[in-house]
Amino acid sequence: MAEKTSASSFSLDSGKYEIQKTSKVGQVLVYIGLAIWTFVNLFPIYWMFTFSLKDNKEIFGENVAGLPKHWLWSNYTRALNTGHMLVYFKNSIIVAVATILITLIAALMATYAITRLTWKGSKAMNGFFMLGLTIPIHASIVPIYVQLSKMHMLNSYWALIVPYAAFSLAMAILICTGFMGDIPKDLDEAARIDGCGIWGIFFKIIVPLMRPALATIGIYTFLQCWNELMFANIFNSKDELKTLPVGIQALSGQYTTDWGPIGAALVVATFPTLLVYVFLSKKIQESFIAGAVKG
Repeated sequence: MAEKTSASSFSLDSGKYEIQKTSKVGQVLVYIGLAIWTFVNLFPIYWMFTFSLKDNKEIFGENVAGLPKHWLWSNYTRALNTGHMLVYFKNSIIVAVATILITLIAALMATYAITRLTWKGSKAMNGFFMLGLTIPIHASIVPIYVQLSKMHMLNSYWALIVPYAAFSLAMAILICTGFMGDIPKDLDEAARIDGCGIWGIFFKIIVPLMRPALATIGIYTFLQCWNELMFANIFNSKDELKTLPVGIQALSGQYTTDWGPIGAALVVATFPTLLVYVFLSKKIQESFIAGAVKG
């Protein structure tokens, strides 16, 4: 009997050992997969940075992916001064910040009116806003250009801010609707009992609870307008009003091109995007978690 007991305990111990061994192998494979995935995602950033510090001989020679033999920091000086990247960077910042503010304010107020206030036509209005998701942004270049020309808004910051905000509004309202619809309306009733009006409920109850959604909308809108080229190239023809994508395109010559300064300009244009995501990624993750828990 004792021999049977010892044999069964040995088999159990060996089974546990096999399970632990299998789990360790699985963990190692997961870590290897994550390491490969990290390398795949970080390599373009590394390549772009080293690309910006090389001359044409190294870029088109054998040292394509390696570190520069001569670190040409002068490429950044040429991009910022000769290429007027500082002016284009300032223009992109103005357009992006104004677009984000207008989109956030308009989306919050529209969603508040649709989801929290009772009035006829609220569902129809929500459907009208959602139609904006079906319209490709570049399919409307001609009508927008005609309207901006009639309103004398071409060659101005507003020629980009207004279309960018308009095309970002549908997605912003969609995101806000999902969050604001899950906020209990009992909070509104409690605030009314305490003497709050519509604006008091909006600013003291709704807006603080919508911070994760606002961060998501802010990053989405920023990426939409920061990297856009067609509108910026057509609606603004003045050099002093060009944004970064148009300015980088202008660095390419007709016959010969010095690619080092272009790489430096790309780094300058990409850095704000990475910076914004690093500081707001936590809010985006919170918004996804909140949506999953509510769902």
